[in-house]
Amino acid sequence: MRKPFLAALAALLPLLFSPASPAQARRATPVEVDRIVAVVNDEAITLFELRARKQMVERQLRSQGTPLPPDDQLTRQLLERMIVDRAQLQFARETGLRIGDQELDATLRRIAEANRLSLAEFRQAIESDGIPWAKFREEIRDEMTVARLREREVDAQVSVTDGEIDNYLANPQSVAGPPEAVHIAHIILRVPEQASPDQLARVQAKAEQVLAQVRAGENFAKVAAAFSDAPDALTGGSMGLRSADHLPTLYADAAAKLSVGQVSGVLRSPAGLHIIKVVERKGGALQAQALRQTRARHILVKVNELVSESEARRKLVLLKERLDNGADFAELARLHSNDLSAAKGGDLGWVYQGDTVPEFERVMDALPIGKFSEPTQSPFGWHLIQVLERKTEDASEERRRLIARAALRGRKADEAYQDWLRQMRDRAYVEYRLEDR
Repeated sequence: MRKPFLAALAALLPLLFSPASPAQARRATPVEVDRIVAVVNDEAITLFELRARKQMVERQLRSQGTPLPPDDQLTRQLLERMIVDRAQLQFARETGLRIGDQELDATLRRIAEANRLSLAEFRQAIESDGIPWAKFREEIRDEMTVARLREREVDAQVSVTDGEIDNYLANPQSVAGPPEAVHIAHIILRVPEQASPDQLARVQAKAEQVLAQVRAGENFAKVAAAFSDAPDALTGGSMGLRSADHLPTLYADAAAKLSVGQVSGVLRSPAGLHIIKVVERKGGALQAQALRQTRARHILVKVNELVSESEARRKLVLLKERLDNGADFAELARLHSNDLSAAKGGDLGWVYQGDTVPEFERVMDALPIGKFSEPTQSPFGWHLIQVLERKTEDASEERRRLIARAALRGRKADEAYQDWLRQMRDRAYVEYRLEDR
């Protein structure tokens, strides 16, 4: 554990007093401007930062229709979330991980486009909500940094052995397929790595109290926002719709025994104690043995410092006019596409379900064979797409193993990330000053 570098820093930042007469000054009540509420290694978290985050989270919870937790619970929960985030950002800086301005600006453009706004309109909308644009940019940079850190420190370290794949494929349930997709919400109460019996007992008692609240009818999202240590706590603990074989094993096994709306008991993993709720199920059995394939080609125009979103789209509008008038797709792809497939006339070969990003696959799946799409946006840029052929056939042994490997990696990565977060939090020096006055 590192020692703090802020030992000499005063517990309270300056207080503002009215510069009145001596008699009035004696009667004046000090007005608190700001103060430190926590120290994380060598950095402070201030009351101003905590209140700003709290306002943002309250707006988010209201927009989701989630009842607000009690004020003191939400404040403590937010502070703990900020402590974990600060520890991760410090580690990222120490190890040289940084998101540059160019990458950040490209992400902001994509967010704006997803909201059907220009970047200028998006900025105006953010500022009209009372959020300074510079602050918003840095919050997005921090989110990107934490995501990149997870990819590097956790996801890239997860390995799946051939033996694990063999065992997965030998399991009849894996081959037949669990429900196609299940929407789970969860609550995690983290347990320190070297927890004493007393610490374990306290966390277990807290978990039982949380479970009792949920089973008594309290809104699950509200309880998650108040108590969960998971990164998604402030979105009600929602994990979204996932294929059940991409859930952590602990969750998948528990969810298989629950109906929609039911809540599990307290579950135990190396990362801590868990409570899950099945929110929704969709589809029947996974048809892993019969996969749709599409042979397609495309022309891609990437967005960068020289080519704006509007310019990329306008270029593809002109190229589509040429295609509609009989131009050769392969020739235009070789001349204009910014993709490695350009050398092959834009031909992507046979593409399986899930091989491309959702934005591309949605348009591709809706296209009649031989027709050209309208300009289509994805995280890679803007595309013109043409479908050449379609077929459905049994997956090859190699393909089945790839699907199994992806499912196992997803499970192991989620479990590993929770354990990594616990270790990151345990290693950080933290000094709480929230209750100081």
